[in-house]
Amino acid sequence: MQGAELLRLVDAIHRERNVEKEVLFQGLEHALLTAVRKKLGESASIAVNINRETGETRIVGPSGDMDMADLGRIPAQAAKQVFGQILREAEREVIFSEFDRFQRALVTGSVYRLDGTAVIVNLGKTEGYLPKHEQVRGETYRVGDRVLCYVVDVKKIGNRVKIILSRSHPDMIRRLFEREIPEIADGVVDIHTLVREAGYKTKVACTSLDPKVDPIGACVGVRGSRIRNIIEELNGEKIDIIPWNDSPEELMINALKPAQINSITLYEDVKKAIVVVDEDQLSLAIGKKGANVRLASKLAGWDIDILSEQEAREREAAAQDADPGPERAEAVEPEAVPATTEAAPEPPTDPPTEPPTGVAEPATQAPGTEAGAIEDAAPEPEPALEPAPETEPEPATEREPEKPADAAGGTE
Repeated sequence: MQGAELLRLVDAIHRERNVEKEVLFQGLEHALLTAVRKKLGESASIAVNINRETGETRIVGPSGDMDMADLGRIPAQAAKQVFGQILREAEREVIFSEFDRFQRALVTGSVYRLDGTAVIVNLGKTEGYLPKHEQVRGETYRVGDRVLCYVVDVKKIGNRVKIILSRSHPDMIRRLFEREIPEIADGVVDIHTLVREAGYKTKVACTSLDPKVDPIGACVGVRGSRIRNIIEELNGEKIDIIPWNDSPEELMINALKPAQINSITLYEDVKKAIVVVDEDQLSLAIGKKGANVRLASKLAGWDIDILSEQEAREREAAAQDADPGPERAEAVEPEAVPATTEAAPEPPTDPPTEPPTGVAEPATQAPGTEAGAIEDAAPEPEPALEPAPETEPEPATEREPEKPADAAGGTE
């Protein structure tokens, strides 16, 4: 190969694959060195040099200069394989470095083929992978269709670079706003919060850093020209643009539009909000398949429960029935106190057991009795000592004269 032809080849590869010329020259030198060692042996002293300006190639072997034509077919084939491998590795590094800069950015390609449920997108120098979970529900893709995607990740897998694309990522909306709205790209209007359900609806809460700039008007554009371009890229997905507010009540009212809100009750401890609307506004507040209230809940960071007026009254009545309140509890509490005081003086149903003879049972004061009652009750144990006179000697002496009388009568 002549020097001019080699230079043209290197320049063509450089322009087509964006590989640096120095990397190509070094790859050619390494490939020729491998071919010469395959012919002369691995231990041979060999030097290969390519002039970067003229393209002339010089091969110096153990016996002096060598011609490339003297290498033969097999070493030339080995040089071709080595150079092809070096070229692929260099191209992979170029693709990785190029698309690594495009992470979290938008890229445009065409559908190259369908791999099962995934879509392979041709991005020019390489291919992108659009998996099923990153696609928008309801969208269909055909070979040759132009498609705008968001680059989620770029990673090396083996000898190739895999680029993961997405059509359902929320940041895709953010990048579209930055591309179509100069105020957002310049930082005058800031997207505070963005929530999305791909294929249904997106809610964007934005604020303006310049009091003279209306954030809603800047995003919508003249007669909706700016927002219309974004909606067309998303195949008709609805986008609600609302002003950001630090107050949860105001933010929920804006997020639930076009529904009219009657009242909002916040429970700070559980981050829950009860929103009451009219019966005819209930479907508007909930939205199609509940998308409106779900997105509003994510946007505000609160758990939102939508109720109609009738449902709110029924829930309030049920809560009052379940909780008697302090007035009912006070009415029950005084009845329990006299019940214990009246039961104390009731006499025991079982008869008292008699104490042993000659022992007086000590009197005990019942709870609630007075001192006068104790004095009256003190002599009560004395009747228990009446059997004691049976053992006295006086009645026994009175019966003794009767015995001789009975005996005399019997003899007569």
